[in-house]
Amino acid sequence: MKNEHRIRVLAGGMVLISLLFALFFSRWWLWLAAFVGVNLIQSVYTGFCPAEKILARIFPEKPQP
Repeated sequence: MKNEHRIRVLAGGMVLISLLFALFFSRWWLWLAAFVGVNLIQSVYTGFCPAEKILARIFPEKPQP
C-alpha cells in the first residue's frame, strides 16, 4: 500500500473515531475532526504533512527491482 493511501485511511479513521467519541463522550472530540480537516487542507498548499513523515518512518518504501 502506498503512503498516500495510508494517509487517507488514517485521516478517515481519525474523523470517524472523533465523531464516535463526540457522540458517546463529549462534543470536544469534534476538535479532532476539525484538526484533521485543517491539516489536510494546509498540506495541499504547503506540501507538509506530519502524517506523511511519521508513516514514512514506520513503513519505508521498498526499492523497486
